Amino acid sequence: MSVQRAPVGPVAETASARRDLSGRRIVAKRFLRHRLAAAGTVALLALATCCFGASWIAPYPRNAQDLLTGARQPSIAHWLGTDDLGRDYLSEVLYAGQVSLSIGLCVAVLSTALGTLVGAIAGFTGGWAEEVIMRVTDLFLIVPGIAVLALALEGLGPSPVTIVLVLTGLGWTVIARVVRSQVISLREKEFVEAARVIGASGVRIITRHLLPNLVGVIAVNMSLAVAGAIILESTLSFLGFGIQPPQSSWGNLLTQAASLVGTPKAYLLYAPGAAILLTVLAVNFVGDGLRDAFDPQGRK
Repeated sequence: MSVQRAPVGPVAETASARRDLSGRRIVAKRFLRHRLAAAGTVALLALATCCFGASWIAPYPRNAQDLLTGARQPSIAHWLGTDDLGRDYLSEVLYAGQVSLSIGLCVAVLSTALGTLVGAIAGFTGGWAEEVIMRVTDLFLIVPGIAVLALALEGLGPSPVTIVLVLTGLGWTVIARVVRSQVISLREKEFVEAARVIGASGVRIITRHLLPNLVGVIAVNMSLAVAGAIILESTLSFLGFGIQPPQSSWGNLLTQAASLVGTPKAYLLYAPGAAILLTVLAVNFVGDGLRDAFDPQGRK
């Protein structure tokens, strides 16, 4: 009677790589079956390509003024019209999108990284360290975000870097709580106990065993953080605390056109508002698709 042994060495590594590849294919198929998520991904890629490629795509240079032209409604020469300074509005919206999308992406990446780190440490260590970390997190949660942002930007200046840092400082708390709860549910699992038995350090257990099982949760929260950061930046700019001229963002353009409702120049509201709406909807659709794709109990 022969005993079948488990593969070792290169054979085991090859089998593990094949399983990982198969898992990624399953996730990709689930995501692509979510039609709204696929459409949202295409819309985001198209929008990002147009905005960050504005140097080649925009019909006119940034801030190219023609005071003799002034504000004119959409035409063949200017698809979205021109503003009071005679600037082509399509070009200005594309260049403004660079600022808004950059802030959203940077805030999402930084706040997710910080929140994941804090949540993983709190959930894995437990005890008094967890209590201290979570009480600090709760303190940040109850602080009124808009008020803190307004005060910070008033004191430090409304530059894009300042906005990113302040939004990151307030946006890491949600993902920290989510990651902590997930780590608490995983830290007593058999594979974590096995890693402890063979002498793996806490850092190795977190980075090699716990966080890979939280990729879905982290990806979903990061995608939603992009939308939240863009909305907050637009709100701040609309209130006058965000990006200031001569720099432009979508919220900044909305602020400049806020008094034009009901006038012939109301068309200046539509493009930046539609860009914000499209981005937020697309990001939320992508987040829903990622959640379904990474759900181990997802529908077949």
